[in-house]
Amino acid sequence: MTSKERIQAALKHEQSDKVPVDLGSTTVTGMHASTMTKFRKALGLEDRFVKVEEPFQILGMVEQDLRDALHIDVVGIYPIKTFFGFKNDRWVEWMLQDGTNVLASKNMLLKEDTNGDLLMYPQSNLNVPPSARLPKGGYYFDTIVRQEEINEDNTNGRADFINDYALMTDEELDHIKKTVDDYYRNSEYAMVGIFGGGGFGDASIIPGPGMLRTPGVRKLEDWLMWHLLSPEYIKDVFAYQTEICLKNLELYYQAAGDKLDIIYISGTDYGTQKGEFISPDFFREFYKENIKTINDWVHQNTPWKTFFHSCGSIVNLLDDFAEAGVDILNPVQISAKGMNARMLKEKYGDKFTFWGASIDTQQVLPFGTPEEVAMQTKERLELFSKGGGFVCASIHNVQPNTPVENLLAFYNAIEEFNK
Repeated sequence: MTSKERIQAALKHEQSDKVPVDLGSTTVTGMHASTMTKFRKALGLEDRFVKVEEPFQILGMVEQDLRDALHIDVVGIYPIKTFFGFKNDRWVEWMLQDGTNVLASKNMLLKEDTNGDLLMYPQSNLNVPPSARLPKGGYYFDTIVRQEEINEDNTNGRADFINDYALMTDEELDHIKKTVDDYYRNSEYAMVGIFGGGGFGDASIIPGPGMLRTPGVRKLEDWLMWHLLSPEYIKDVFAYQTEICLKNLELYYQAAGDKLDIIYISGTDYGTQKGEFISPDFFREFYKENIKTINDWVHQNTPWKTFFHSCGSIVNLLDDFAEAGVDILNPVQISAKGMNARMLKEKYGDKFTFWGASIDTQQVLPFGTPEEVAMQTKERLELFSKGGGFVCASIHNVQPNTPVENLLAFYNAIEEFNK
């Protein structure tokens, strides 16, 4: 099978010649740039600086030589602009907090504050307050909430978020078309479109890290409370987001067409380590129908499958996810309460394609032995690969300071299993 055929078999819940493998096709299946730098060296690849493809989490770009070495089957169609609203090009050297030299966009303007933290500015505009902070000695940017004073007697969700959810520009669409066409002509990879427009209530999006101004409710704790205090406000925001999402999906399809295989819809985390953020009743009242509307449009108008990411324990929402038409579930956090691997495969293996699940990036991959990594990987592959419906990837992004010996054990275990 080609890589594209292998991924398509998984999406159809058919057994393929090998378990398909992903690294870096999405912003939730990647690897921190500092770890990728060490891993490339351990693999004996060309000694060059890793590019930061996604600056919020400082994820490294998976280039062709790394894909070849790891037998990766899928690539991501990344947008032309980053999470913070600047174009990701014009590469220059940048030293990470741990001393690793990488390449980052020259458009990324940073200022150091008095305690050594690095401040990020939305759309590289130094005339507005910073929207994110990389703590001194840290590994990721944290969003800075810039919530303005709220007049609770005069709120308008649509007006507050009118710039957060906007129609895609010709430049953005042209970039998608060119990138998709290039991969389609010159490779046999499956493709994931990094869209994300259906991430309702995403904790990383609500603060507006790419917006020059952030009117309305932006603090996560306030946002969650307003589900009770002012439910119509939340529903108005979601209704507007759905409206724009559907228009953008139509534009995206005009640009990418049937060449694309998967569309990444949402990165919203609905679960914590011990349970869901909200009750199933609240999920049904605020979220489910919007998700279903988006999935229905994709299924009725394209051959694509929809990709939804949610960390944590979401076991009490899985039936609703299935009824709402979710095709792909990621990252499949087995370590969270109730997310038993065997139960998930037996009960939901015919409903979702599980994308991830292969190794625990919280404990086993960073802190286990190579033997423990290999054992868990093989156990997960044995369980989830039966009957298809599975794409092998780590459970969320590979973290900083993950030992390269454990990464080698992980990918060697995949290779051995696939032989």
